Amino acid sequence: MAKKYIVDLSEDEVVQLQSIIKKGRHKARTITRANILLMAAEGETDQAMPTAGYAYADTVRAHTATVQRIREKFVIGGLDFALKDEPHPPKPQKLDEKQEAFLIATACSNPPEGRVRWTMQLLADHLVNVGIIDSISDETVRQTLKKMKLSLG
Repeated sequence: MAKKYIVDLSEDEVVQLQSIIKKGRHKARTITRANILLMAAEGETDQAMPTAGYAYADTVRAHTATVQRIREKFVIGGLDFALKDEPHPPKPQKLDEKQEAFLIATACSNPPEGRVRWTMQLLADHLVNVGIIDSISDETVRQTLKKMKLSLG
């Protein structure tokens, strides 16, 4: 089957990819993608044929679909688009400002009877019991208090 996306590198792009590989100061993913693009430009096959031996997907230890996606990204968006990862979307915050304020006020208040101090789990359980939030982990409580530079110790 004929390749749908043909990689045709200019001399400048080849030099740039070779410098990425030789320096080794980039992410492993970027180096692997650079190797894939260089091998694709040399006309290597994506996957091994029974009689042809190894393919460059095996050489760079990547799946054939990965090799095809990298070639596609290069043809569609260019060298930088093929080498770099897309940024991940930010995670939504679990607590809003009012809920954070309530958490901090609770952490600064006296602990429940029979306790010397508030623990992260006690604070999380208290927020759920009061009805401030449906569910929350003690780790989220810890990170929120750390962000506010508030220490329970």
